[in-house]
Amino acid sequence: MKQTVNRFFAVLAVAFVMMFATTDAYSQCAMCRATVESNVGTGGTEQDNEVGSGLNSGILYLMAVPYVLLGSVGFLWYRYSRKNAKKA
Repeated sequence: MKQTVNRFFAVLAVAFVMMFATTDAYSQCAMCRATVESNVGTGGTEQDNEVGSGLNSGILYLMAVPYVLLGSVGFLWYRYSRKNAKKA
């Protein structure tokens, strides 16, 4: 029981640190997106619109990857702990 509580607080501490460690990266992505949107909105060529749309899609992809990885690790941890609970 005590080991489970210690693991919970360790995971909580890591999540808390990760939440505040990404502030600079998030603001940079927002600046890039705003720049692309302003360039696309000026009525440029169709190629400019494709580049802007691709960059926006890339930003969303980069945003989703950490959540997928964290969810996968959480699921594997849950499955491993359930398997150990059945053995005990």
